[in-house]
Amino acid sequence: MTVARSVALFAVAALFEIGGAWLVWQGVREHRGWIWIGAGVIALGLYGVVATFQSDDDFGRILAAYGGIFVAGSIAWGMVADGYRPDRYDVVGALVCLAGMAVIMYAPRSH
Repeated sequence: MTVARSVALFAVAALFEIGGAWLVWQGVREHRGWIWIGAGVIALGLYGVVATFQSDDDFGRILAAYGGIFVAGSIAWGMVADGYRPDRYDVVGALVCLAGMAVIMYAPRSH
């Protein structure tokens, strides 16, 4: 699997997980109702499915690497969906997480 395909799968997974969590948040905290909550639950389930398409066989590695995508993606989602303005520490922290994701997922390994 190419790095580009892997990164694309991580991006799609992030849309489903972060989007799903946001939909549940909107349904509960913003009182938008059960349809929003249900859509969020479905999206969260789809996140789990998308993650299985990564070529690495180690669940722990995939999920750990995805954590970096989740951190950066959550900040980006907040900016777009809720007008969140990250400070420099948010940005630096997200970049550190992305660097960690790259090391976990794409470092050369002898198998």
